[in-house]
Amino acid sequence: QVQLVESGGGLVQAGGSLRLSCAASGRTFSTYNMGWFRQAPGKEREFVAAISWIGGSTLYTDSVKGRFTISRDNAKNTVYLQMNSLKPEDTAVYYCAADRRRRLFLSRNSHEYDYWGQGTQVTVSS
Repeated sequence: QVQLVESGGGLVQAGGSLRLSCAASGRTFSTYNMGWFRQAPGKEREFVAAISWIGGSTLYTDSVKGRFTISRDNAKNTVYLQMNSLKPEDTAVYYCAADRRRRLFLSRNSHEYDYWGQGTQVTVSS
């Protein structure tokens, strides 16, 4: 079983930045596609970004392109989400997720991720 622990959330003013981290347990992190999702109050969980286990390719939802950057450090079993130019509509609980199936494509579908963290709150004030 893989455990994922997010950190780095908080309260920030619009236009500010935050960096989220997600630390994974286990020795197979480097073979997981990793994703970030978010869920705002009263809304469904939505895809934010993903990074592949091989080649480091990335995928973003349109609303965060050019503002958010996903990266990973396999030596530290950690995936990051650098969030710049934050907007009030980015307010949500952010979750990291791991897809253990060594897919050669990145998925936006939460059902294709096997492990989830507990989430970290990001609040952007206007």
